[in-house]
Amino acid sequence: MNLSTTLSRFLLGAALTLSAQAVFAQQQLVPAQSEVQFTARQMGVPLDGHFKKFSAQVAFDPAKLATSKIAFTVDTGSATLGSRETDAELPKPAWFNVPKFPQAQFESSTIKALGGGKFEVAGKLTIKGTTQNVVVPVTLTQSGPNTTATGTLPIKRLAFKIGENEWADTSMVADDVTVKFKLALTGVGKL
Repeated sequence: MNLSTTLSRFLLGAALTLSAQAVFAQQQLVPAQSEVQFTARQMGVPLDGHFKKFSAQVAFDPAKLATSKIAFTVDTGSATLGSRETDAELPKPAWFNVPKFPQAQFESSTIKALGGGKFEVAGKLTIKGTTQNVVVPVTLTQSGPNTTATGTLPIKRLAFKIGENEWADTSMVADDVTVKFKLALTGVGKL
């Protein structure tokens, strides 16, 4: 392969990467107006927490769902249940194992319109090195230039190895965890 061919392929690859990034940059997350919460149950009592740090890369066009993509990342070390004692436990290996798995990620594969601003977003959710296929129901509402995406995703914590060893006992901490999100976005086209 000669230098000219190699250079041409490199430039083509760089151009495709930049155009993909430009498409992904269509919408911007407004972190101050967004939140990701979770509810678990310990001995039957609900424990509400949230993640303080997360990001989203969204290329969503309601008229072109086949080419729309959503990638969402949560910093697992930013999880808080509001108490110093539980917050000190969450980063440990039995729970999120933050040193080894600092992020949880969702990447969409398909987006299906259900009508009335409702969508089903199918994709892969990866937490603590384990990937599961999930379908996330999402409702979009628009107000002026802002679009808010809300939804609830029930997960089984043990499917992602969250709460291992003695914490795998579901009589202490329930297996069911509910994740709720509200993501404020700018740049979404009219629904």
